[in-house]
Amino acid sequence: MIGVWHAWRGRTPRGEGPWAWLSAGSVALSLLALAALLLLLTVRGLGHFWPADVALVTLADGQQLAGVPVREVALPGDGRERLYRTGNAELEDGVWAWVPVAAITEVEYPRELVRVERRRGDEMVGWLVGMTREDGRWIEGARAWTALQERLHVLQGLRETRDRLRETVILPHVSEREPGDGDTPELTRAYARLQELQAAMEGGRLILRAAGGERLVVPLEALQSARRPNAMSAIDKLADWSDAVWRFLTEGPRAANTRGGVWPAIFGTVLMVILMSVMVMPFGVLAAVYLNEVAHQGRVTRLVRIAVRNLAGVPSIVYGVFGLGVFVYGIGGTLDTWFFEERLPSPTFGTGGLLWASLTLALLTLPVVIVATEEGLARIPDQQREGALALGATRLEMLSRVVLPMATPAMLTGLILAVARAAGEVAPLMLVGVAKLAPQVPVDGHFPFLHLDRKFMHLGYHVYDVALHSGDLQAALPLAYATALLLVLVILVLNLTAIFLRHYLRVRHGMPSPR
Repeated sequence: MIGVWHAWRGRTPRGEGPWAWLSAGSVALSLLALAALLLLLTVRGLGHFWPADVALVTLADGQQLAGVPVREVALPGDGRERLYRTGNAELEDGVWAWVPVAAITEVEYPRELVRVERRRGDEMVGWLVGMTREDGRWIEGARAWTALQERLHVLQGLRETRDRLRETVILPHVSEREPGDGDTPELTRAYARLQELQAAMEGGRLILRAAGGERLVVPLEALQSARRPNAMSAIDKLADWSDAVWRFLTEGPRAANTRGGVWPAIFGTVLMVILMSVMVMPFGVLAAVYLNEVAHQGRVTRLVRIAVRNLAGVPSIVYGVFGLGVFVYGIGGTLDTWFFEERLPSPTFGTGGLLWASLTLALLTLPVVIVATEEGLARIPDQQREGALALGATRLEMLSRVVLPMATPAMLTGLILAVARAAGEVAPLMLVGVAKLAPQVPVDGHFPFLHLDRKFMHLGYHVYDVALHSGDLQAALPLAYATALLLVLVILVLNLTAIFLRHYLRVRHGMPSPR
């Protein structure tokens, strides 16, 4: 944008001609494309959680349907059709309905229309007829809506207690138990408490009347939430939207990743990137130091540099195949034979997991770190090295106390590039450890606390799975947009952290900023 402005004002350097306009226009188009992408992800992703109003549509033949208007398209000729999400998968009409605009005689937004979100399956839309409590008592009218909200609040608390019991007690004990071992007293008590919670959640039914007059009955324990969006104020909708976004960020997935949140995927993505960074930085820096400071600058060194740069262009799936063959089956299978023979044929390290995924991505990003670090080392003036040696420093002291601190911003540049590439990779992870559903994160309170052998979820793979493997693509697409936006934000936060650290070190060591 700045280049376009200067070019328009006639401030382009003499002799550059149209090239200044071409380069400035390319930068402007790139920024506009990036802004358009972020705007699309934001509108489609965050708009998914907004409690949209429910329309009651009356057709020319007298039939009625209730649903949320999604979009409107033009038909060949002068006609137009409008898509409504009607829910109520139990009915023959299905979840989606295309309605000719010309056939619509009236559109209303009754305040009493209810949208019910189920934990599994599609939502339900209709009028609340009544409900039976867990004790079998029938409630209808205005009291039914109040009782429904109270029961849903209780169910949410029971589910949180149940999930916490599974994650903190049952799953860690089951994963650490040796084959043939019986249940410990703590595990027996946990199972008994789990049965009590499950019994407390059972009982009660909700009855809705659909727009066509059909009655829909669903157990209360199968419900996630119920709202009347037409009766909600803007502030109420904003609060509901904020709560939905928060639950999306903090809850685990459900219903085959088509419902719920993405917290395990966020945690898995960040943890994998951190482990990858810890693994790749020492080897990348040491390799760059050897090539630039130690090795004889001859033909062999030039060939090694060419090979390193070519490795940066190898397709990522090739690294995934290498990781599967060498890390998983080779090293992991050997570790199972040495240390976990009693668990075979069930593998411990001989299958995909967090460790092998981090190592594979470390190998994938190693050329990037080497090239960036070596370029930073090459920019350090030789006078700095000669001055340190002249003052009596050994070659090791010169490297560790003068050269490497000055090259730290370049190392962090390599780290930034590595994080940007590794965080969005999906193809190699499909072979070495990512899982469609792994609600238990690889970190817990039981020794060794960080479980490198566990499979993990990843935001990139979650987008792939939701967008391509969902039973209802039309309903899952907004969730894919939201997850993609979240992945971009996670990468942005990781990169900004490294950028701020690089700036701090550059100022501390008096290094000029690159132009």
